[in-house]
Amino acid sequence: METVAPDALTFSKASHVVGLSGATLVQRFGTREGMIEAVLLHAWDRIDALTARADAEAPVNPAGAISMLIRLMPGDAVKYAFADGLLLLREDLRNPSLRARGCAWGAYLAQALGGRLTKNAILAERMGWQMASIWQGALIWSAFKRDSDPAAEIEAVLEDWCRSIGAF
Repeated sequence: METVAPDALTFSKASHVVGLSGATLVQRFGTREGMIEAVLLHAWDRIDALTARADAEAPVNPAGAISMLIRLMPGDAVKYAFADGLLLLREDLRNPSLRARGCAWGAYLAQALGGRLTKNAILAERMGWQMASIWQGALIWSAFKRDSDPAAEIEAVLEDWCRSIGAF
């Protein structure tokens, strides 16, 4: 399946992928921007559900925080389609509704991570945001380097960070 950047998405191109006519998509979404927003809101629903499952199933300790983040990684997309994900992220940043979803997800993730790193409520939020930032940075650098298994490399970075803050 051909990947289409959000700026190049048309009702015609979308109709070929989903098997509905362009006219049906226009009726359903109204505008191209409405279609993109609906698709990305659906993606946020999926990441929210995946994050909640990972939170519910991971142990409440630093190793559990790391396992949550590894579980949230996009798999082979790290190696092959990372730039496509950045194009979608750009759309999330441009749209206030999508930006709010990202902000809410980040706050939930930071709380879930921080609670696994410390019992100090004041430090937990800060440490959770730090860990999420380390994870995202490691994900980006792994996509640039492509010299090892991304999951193993990112897990090692997160373990090293946890040791540096005394969580391990």
